[in-house]
Amino acid sequence: MMKQDEKKGALSVSKGVEQPPPVNPDRARLFKGKRKNRISPEKLLEGILSSNINFLSQGITLIESSLEKHQDIAMELVEKCLPYSGNSLRIGITGVPGVGKSFFIESFGRMLTGTGARVAVLAVDPSSNLSRGSILGDKTRMEELSADKAAFIRPSPSGGSLGGVAVKTRESIILCEAAGFDTIIVETVGVGQSETAVKSMVDFFLLLMLAGAGDELQGIKRGIMEMADGIAITKSDGNNILKASMARTQYERALHLFPPTLSGWDPRVQTCSSLTLQGLKGIHDTIMEFFTFTKKNGYFFQNRKDQAVYWMKETIDRQLNDGFYKDPLIARELKKIRQEVCGGRMSSFMGARKLLDKYFNKEGKP
Repeated sequence: MMKQDEKKGALSVSKGVEQPPPVNPDRARLFKGKRKNRISPEKLLEGILSSNINFLSQGITLIESSLEKHQDIAMELVEKCLPYSGNSLRIGITGVPGVGKSFFIESFGRMLTGTGARVAVLAVDPSSNLSRGSILGDKTRMEELSADKAAFIRPSPSGGSLGGVAVKTRESIILCEAAGFDTIIVETVGVGQSETAVKSMVDFFLLLMLAGAGDELQGIKRGIMEMADGIAITKSDGNNILKASMARTQYERALHLFPPTLSGWDPRVQTCSSLTLQGLKGIHDTIMEFFTFTKKNGYFFQNRKDQAVYWMKETIDRQLNDGFYKDPLIARELKKIRQEVCGGRMSSFMGARKLLDKYFNKEGKP
């Protein structure tokens, strides 16, 4: 008779090595209890002011949430953080696809943290118009900066925003400043045509461009060049140095064709290499010179006031839009009027007018 051990098959499974817990125990201790019992705005504020990255991340997650119950908490949190914000240098960075935005930001950010600065990067990944999904791979592309204790990288989906920034980036800046980050970098999708949104939330707007990628002066056709406070020709290394120098000259000539800026600042064109770090310090010096110049003539402070009013109006527009389409009456009427418009029995303009009249004049509304 065979012993019990001899009956085991050749493919028997060994016990193996004990696996680590799926949830970080340090993070789990912060959020004990059921998920629905979220931390109060007061507790979040306390954690953010103490520069706790876990609390900062959860605060931004609440801000980005589309759930109404989360929005109420997020709004209260932003209001509580507001007195502790406004002390950073806000830099917007955009550029054509393939220009190396992430590589530039990593090299530039590492240079800044090396001088003692604390850098927060709000990186925006493009969302699919079909699935609304986003890869959110900026942390993967910025490995060294991600590991830097003086840096914080937060990738967010653009959500289809044409401005190249996430809808809630403005509020996220306030939380990052309250957490003690003195330099905020906003990386945009880089759509090239519609960068007004990022320009209206940063102090300095840096445009990254490539040399030798076609007609360098194509930028003149884009309003984006008129918004730039500085232009940097990237990948100025190796065999590309001469091309970058020639592109710099072309852009400098092109900038003279534009009218004077509201700030009174003359935009600079510089070359740089994220690989060799050549030119990065010069770009930082230019940015600091810009801040000194605009603070002296008062533009810096007036611009921030104008930006606050701009985002108040943008928030009104967004909430009116959301409230309109979420209204039950409008949802019912929209189906009927859509059929009329598709059938050619009513114009698109009249359809919109009827829906708006029903929304603003329905019973119970002023």
